[in-house]
Amino acid sequence: MNSHNEMASHFGAGQQSLSTEESFTTEDILWAVGIWSVILTLSPVIVFYMLMVA
Repeated sequence: MNSHNEMASHFGAGQQSLSTEESFTTEDILWAVGIWSVILTLSPVIVFYMLMVA
């Protein structure tokens, strides 16, 4: 129960700081880089698959 309250307060603090600041945090940048790396890694595979199926 105590850990749940600590996590809730942590997420609440993160949302408050995100709404007051208009800058990107390190976590946001890492998340975006991770998503784009997955997209750019899988795009040649998807194109190759579409060429082989079509």
